[in-house]
Amino acid sequence: MNHLLLTIPFFFAAIIIHEFSHGWMAYKLGDPTAKYSGRLTLNPLAHIDPFGTILLPLLLLFLNSPVIFGWAKPVPINFWNLRHPKRDMVLVGIAGPLANFILAFLLSLFLKLNLSSAISIWLSSIILVNLVLGVFNLIPIPPLDGSRIISGIMPARLAIVYNQLERYGVIIIFLLLFTGVFDRLVWPFINILGKLLGINLNV
Repeated sequence: MNHLLLTIPFFFAAIIIHEFSHGWMAYKLGDPTAKYSGRLTLNPLAHIDPFGTILLPLLLLFLNSPVIFGWAKPVPINFWNLRHPKRDMVLVGIAGPLANFILAFLLSLFLKLNLSSAISIWLSSIILVNLVLGVFNLIPIPPLDGSRIISGIMPARLAIVYNQLERYGVIIIFLLLFTGVFDRLVWPFINILGKLLGINLNV
């Protein structure tokens, strides 16, 4: 519990970097919506979602969950402003998880140093948070990032039907979480990434 408490500020940082990366990529590809909405910033106040950023992580902490996760307010993106909407939708969708994976990799380099056991466990927890955020968001359920990637490579007519699932997306996600399907879908990939980075997942 103590190391999870110490991880919370870095959890907030991870989801903020995740959302900022979406906005930054969209801006680079022609859509200034995030910038004009004041979301192209690392200021936490611009990204906080009362439930996903604060209440859900605290609830999971209270329930002694082995992993703390959540989300920030989605960065507003107008895909029709992108220079190549179908292709660029995929790149914008990938940007958030990729930022988390890059951050996890960079942090894992510190584990090569001769650190104390307590610091190694704490650092591993921060890396794990980024891996969970990255992998979880790649699940192809609207509105998660994986759905943006799938939608971007689908034929337009199928993408329209597929994106209509977004109205049920949160319900589906919570069903996956509470039925244990989340564990079976996500943890194998997190374990693989963890082993590649050389971290101890028993945190």
